[in-house]
Amino acid sequence: MSPKRPPKPGTVRSPAAAKAAKGTGTASPAKAGKPAATERKRDPQRVVTVTDIANAIGVSRATVSLVLRNSPLVHADTRARVEAELKKQRYVYNRGAANLRRRTSSSVALVINDLANPFFAEFAAGVDEALGERGFVTLLGSTGESPERQQAVLTSLMEHTPAGVILSPAEGSDTVQLHKVLDARTNVLLFNRELAGADDWGFLGLDNQNGAQIATEHLISLGHRRIAFFGGHADSSSCRQRRAGHALAMKKAGLPVESAWLIESAPNRLEAAARTGELFGDTASPTAAVCYNDTVALGLMLGLIARGIQPGKGFAVTGFDDIPEAAVTTPPLTTLVADPRERGRQAAKLVLHQLDHPTAVPGKTIAPVTLSVRESSGVRSR
Repeated sequence: MSPKRPPKPGTVRSPAAAKAAKGTGTASPAKAGKPAATERKRDPQRVVTVTDIANAIGVSRATVSLVLRNSPLVHADTRARVEAELKKQRYVYNRGAANLRRRTSSSVALVINDLANPFFAEFAAGVDEALGERGFVTLLGSTGESPERQQAVLTSLMEHTPAGVILSPAEGSDTVQLHKVLDARTNVLLFNRELAGADDWGFLGLDNQNGAQIATEHLISLGHRRIAFFGGHADSSSCRQRRAGHALAMKKAGLPVESAWLIESAPNRLEAAARTGELFGDTASPTAAVCYNDTVALGLMLGLIARGIQPGKGFAVTGFDDIPEAAVTTPPLTTLVADPRERGRQAAKLVLHQLDHPTAVPGKTIAPVTLSVRESSGVRSR
């Protein structure tokens, strides 16, 4: 048996020797200052934290938190370093935990009655823009004009405890049922349709009556005497108000409002086109129509063309909303300009203002509309 070789200087041969070496400051075979390979490899299942980001680039946790909240207090160079590290480590912001810490939410729920309507698509874009400028995100829901669906959507969205709710109510909405989901403490803004018993919520609407009156007076000034009101459902507050404006203008001009010329339809293009024939009965037919909204007006124009009538020449048409398509259709549509994207921004600002001033009494805001005259109403009736 060969004799044991003595250990090389600096080499640890046993646990006891390792302990002794540690106590005397003797280095281990691993190079000083470099963690072991097992320590360098991060567990892929482990969630990256604010502390990990802060330690990696030598800043405080508070600085990382300020960057995550888009605070202007962080220097641009520091912000860039933090953002680069966040991306490098694939950090995911736990918004729910942050909300719990701040005892508030960074989201606002937006519930639309008809997202297929271009007006509401523009409105939703405006809401999202204004909320984003304040660091809020939009939780979007659509009800398709169903009160039952509306209850389900709101119930689900309220589980996220949004800081506010912007609701364009479905037709036939029950305020009592809505209050069961949206309690009195909820920051709620109703848009477009008023609800009885909802005085504890804010409201943003359009000047519906005055707008329809202006459109009707415009057609009367062109020589029309038989003017229909086309589209919408009479039990909707916005439709009632627009019908009232049409009737007021007709009354002031000493003209009758024939019940046969008050045509109801869903506020969309297809049904409006399908019901065009109801304007043309056995008796004298109207020569013009004030439409509930632009999509109804565009549908009516399609229905007129199908009957061999050219909109703007054989029959005058006006809309309401001024959706982007209104200016480029054939012929371009005379309509009430409501600026839906700006109305969305306005709705978001009203909700955020209520959030900043929680003791303020929610108010009622009516946005004005103006008439944009285009070719769809441009020929004088004989």
